[in-house]
Amino acid sequence: AHIRNKVRREELANRFKDPKDPFKIVIVRDMWLTGFDAPSLHTMYVDKPMRGHGLMQAIARVNRAFKDKPGGLVVDYLGLADQLKYALANYTESGGKGETAIDQEEAVAVMLEKYEVCCGIFHGFDWSSWKTGGAQERLSALPAAQEHVLAQNDGKNRLVRAVGDLSKAFALAVPHEKALEIRDDVAFFQAVKSVLTKGTPDDRRSAEEIEFAIRQIVSKAVSSDEVIDIFAAAGLKKPDISILSDEFLAEVRGMPQRNLAVEMLRKLLEGEIKARGRKNVVQARSFAELLENAIKKYRNRAIETAQVIEELIALAKDLREAGQRGEKLGLTDDEVAFYDALEVNDSAVAVLGDETLRLIAQELVKAVRGSLTIDWTVRENVRAQMRVIIKRILRKYGYPPDRQARATELVLEQAEVLCRDWAE
Repeated sequence: AHIRNKVRREELANRFKDPKDPFKIVIVRDMWLTGFDAPSLHTMYVDKPMRGHGLMQAIARVNRAFKDKPGGLVVDYLGLADQLKYALANYTESGGKGETAIDQEEAVAVMLEKYEVCCGIFHGFDWSSWKTGGAQERLSALPAAQEHVLAQNDGKNRLVRAVGDLSKAFALAVPHEKALEIRDDVAFFQAVKSVLTKGTPDDRRSAEEIEFAIRQIVSKAVSSDEVIDIFAAAGLKKPDISILSDEFLAEVRGMPQRNLAVEMLRKLLEGEIKARGRKNVVQARSFAELLENAIKKYRNRAIETAQVIEELIALAKDLREAGQRGEKLGLTDDEVAFYDALEVNDSAVAVLGDETLRLIAQELVKAVRGSLTIDWTVRENVRAQMRVIIKRILRKYGYPPDRQARATELVLEQAEVLCRDWAE
């Protein structure tokens, strides 16, 4: 069990990430060993047995590049060097033979092979400004680079795989001179991959566990305190997703990089739909389906890029309006979530009228809030009692009997989501 609540842990995390804060030492067991990112951290004292992926993740906590930090220091009380060597070997291309180490020359050969694959994806594209320019020039090179990749058949997925493979081989090849010769190119490939995959739910970042090595080597090519952002790279201000103003959508519509515009809108919408799903299950599910269908048509080349941009902009506006429905209905956001769970678009349900449906939603919120003292989401007998309460409320207001079973399950699902949100 954690001795602090979520809010307190987040407060401590923000303080620990600040190099100027006097909070300098923390004792951790699990959570911050794998999912905590603070580039300024420089020393880790290890007295816990670790291996494989977990060991690589833990060491990565202190090996992030940061300003003039020379590198990370790991004070090893257990003798983990062999485990580290073995963990690194797991990410080499051993051909299934189970070798526990890889010859550097072999790593260089693999690296150059993967490097050629990445260069092939960028054939015909000039990224010299990335290698010779300052921070702004490097940032300005990214929109065209993304457009170049996205215009190719399955370009994004091919690049993600290729850069992941290159990153693994590169980490094992350094400090070989051939690795150092291409480090600026590796930095460019990784930057493009970063902006293309940033914020996507399915981004597994296959080389994440060893990217600390690459960050150390390419730190001269990419300033460590720069944060590459897809919106800045496109010359746009990052929008407030809850607003999605018409001005911002007009900017996206006017972007010359059409495929990049689609990618940006997709990421924005996915992020907002995911956030909406923590409050309103039905609404999030509906918009997720609409987004998936639009993107599927685009990727299958069933519609032109300009057309899908218009569809996504319309979807963004609908999503924005859906978030404001509570004001029109005279309901809170929680009440709107239950209102939507009542399947109000069903003609048999709609005959009840808005006023009755509002009353049902309000009563459901009161009933569910009254159950917060019991963790009914994990106790089947209490869930059964909750079903009875929901059905009783539906019958009380004359909800169509043949629709009650489905509505009850939707309301129950919605209640579980809101209870988790209220508990936090």
